[in-house]
Amino acid sequence: MTFSLVNPGLPLMTESAPATSIPLTALDALRRVLKPEQLLTEVDERWTYGYDNSRRHALPDAVVFPASHDEVKAIVQICNQYHLPLTARGRGTGTTGATVPTEGGLVLSTERMNRILKLDAASRYLVVEPGVLNQSVQQEAALAGFFWPPDPTSSAYCTIGGNLAYNSAGPRAVKYGTPRENVFGLRAITGKGEAIRTGVYTTKGVVGYDLTRLLIGSEGTLAIITEATLKLTPLAEAKRTIQLIYRDIESAAEAVSAVMAQAVIPCVLEIMDAQSINMIRNYSTAYLPEEAEALLMIEVDGPAEHLAYAVDAIVRAASNNGLLESHSATTQEEIKALWATRKSLSPALRKLAPKKINEDVVVPVVNIPKLIRGLEKLSKQYDIPIVNFGHAGNGNIHVNLLIDPDNPEQTKNCKACLDAVFTLVLELNGTLSGEHGIGLEKKDFIDREIDATTLQLMRRIKREFDPNGILNPGKMFPDIGE
Repeated sequence: MTFSLVNPGLPLMTESAPATSIPLTALDALRRVLKPEQLLTEVDERWTYGYDNSRRHALPDAVVFPASHDEVKAIVQICNQYHLPLTARGRGTGTTGATVPTEGGLVLSTERMNRILKLDAASRYLVVEPGVLNQSVQQEAALAGFFWPPDPTSSAYCTIGGNLAYNSAGPRAVKYGTPRENVFGLRAITGKGEAIRTGVYTTKGVVGYDLTRLLIGSEGTLAIITEATLKLTPLAEAKRTIQLIYRDIESAAEAVSAVMAQAVIPCVLEIMDAQSINMIRNYSTAYLPEEAEALLMIEVDGPAEHLAYAVDAIVRAASNNGLLESHSATTQEEIKALWATRKSLSPALRKLAPKKINEDVVVPVVNIPKLIRGLEKLSKQYDIPIVNFGHAGNGNIHVNLLIDPDNPEQTKNCKACLDAVFTLVLELNGTLSGEHGIGLEKKDFIDREIDATTLQLMRRIKREFDPNGILNPGKMFPDIGE
């Protein structure tokens, strides 16, 4: 069961949905290592495990819920024996279809591997299973005065395993880095069914290849992570929030470059373009000047006694002829009021375009104006509204195509528009994804960014980890040459 990139949608279940096609001997083998409640085979039970936030869907033949590293190992070995496709899944918050079991087989849900195993405050690390929610990690770390820097928008719902599979970061990456910079080591089961331990427990270590960073971002195509040792960062003593409003996107991007070139690094630096601002005006009560066409939201953190200097340094760097207004907040009420502008955007998008397509491209900060202006031209050319906002400090822009699935002209133009968006990004020395991953949505474009020789090397690495090709088949790599 497949769905187009242009008009994805979750179908209604029908009585003709197929029964599981897994051999009875394989099911018997799974039942010997799992409890009855850890294996689902009924159609209505496994249906909901066939989707993610891409709104694509495919029905798995069975769903398994391992509760330990050893149970994951046993499941992978059984899948190897019977050549069963195996797709690992957290909570399904990903947007690229990477956890949709397009070739059937088993979905391995990590939701019962949800224990925080160890907090070592003295050594500043936290050991967790992959099913632990990002928010739970933040709460546990905060009790000891720390936090884990990656903070995706879906942190209340997404799992650490999913964060690692996509290398999902969020706005704090501008100062603190992505999961690749904030994980000491992993335990995992390769596609061969072999247990491995990667990485270290220290901030330095160069023994052997860096398999930890290889597995992070591999979208479950090489191994299934069963445990992660997360590097913790001390909580800042205080934060300050700044809102800067500009006459045009060029002025805002000039400010971003200037801010990132001085000594005070913000912990958050977000941008919104003219279309975003128009949506806020039309769908919320937030006030913005009529001539405003770009907005920056900036947070700085650190010792309380240094924040006044930090705010002043950033505002000085961000000031140029296009700056219309500057606001700084110190109290929680003031901070909430400033962020209300940004937070009103997502509800407006959902109201106007519930079927929007969200891409997360990245370009060098200096090329943000060229990207935004190019997207404005594509919006007019293909008659598709495009709204852009995102993590300006590292050039990670969320490009939202507002598609009306009932408009046949937009539906027809959507794929060509996406093609042109990706062409534009690569022409600007950018990359196709900053944190959402490749999955199904972008695999047909990946060979535009990665040369043929490198792709072949990636395929050989995949075969070494997963010789039978059971882990998340059909994802990441282009179909041609498989």
